[in-house]
Amino acid sequence: MKLLLVEDDLSLINGLSFALKKQGFDLDIARTSEEATAFFADGKYCLVILDVSLPDGNGFDLCRTIRKKSKVPIIFLTAADEETDITMGLDIGGDDYITKPFKLSVLVSRINAILRRSGGFKNDAEFSSNGITVKLLSGDVYKNGERINLTAGEYKLLCMFMKNSDIVLSSDRILGKLWDCDEKFVDSNTLTVYIRRLRTKIEDDPGAPKMIVTVRGLGYKWSVI
Repeated sequence: MKLLLVEDDLSLINGLSFALKKQGFDLDIARTSEEATAFFADGKYCLVILDVSLPDGNGFDLCRTIRKKSKVPIIFLTAADEETDITMGLDIGGDDYITKPFKLSVLVSRINAILRRSGGFKNDAEFSSNGITVKLLSGDVYKNGERINLTAGEYKLLCMFMKNSDIVLSSDRILGKLWDCDEKFVDSNTLTVYIRRLRTKIEDDPGAPKMIVTVRGLGYKWSVI
């Protein structure tokens, strides 16, 4: 589930990145209209979050450009709260219009609602492998139908592995993702603890793991069995 955020306010970018990644979304960030156009040309997105005021143009023009070639859901997220701005944003193809300041929980709920209506969420926004099921909307994890309790770090680690099945992930790559999501430093010792604890919760035999496999000298991978 990849989103494109078009926003030039660094403090808002940091807050949105944390909140959206915590919900399991992947996120690309563009700070200008030019960057957004380049991102959109190269990537496939489930939804675009779009500011109106950009350093090199405005979100209305960018929305018109996107609408010429895509029906991707677009949410305007902006301080432009005049009725004429709201009307224009919706009339030119925006699916929702949220004015600043706003609550992150409200934004996340509206994103989920739009994605459900547009078909962006498949199978109730869940993915499964090896008897493990992750439901992104609720953040719940099940093993063979029974719910298991994970910490935030364990949950993010599991999602990262399952989204990259049978791909070796280096420790540096995993650490970078966990640090980015948590906004705190995660070192290799902490990663080892996360993996050991996660194995005890999902593996039938944590001492001989078959799902989260150590690839000596390279990293770890989620092995589909």
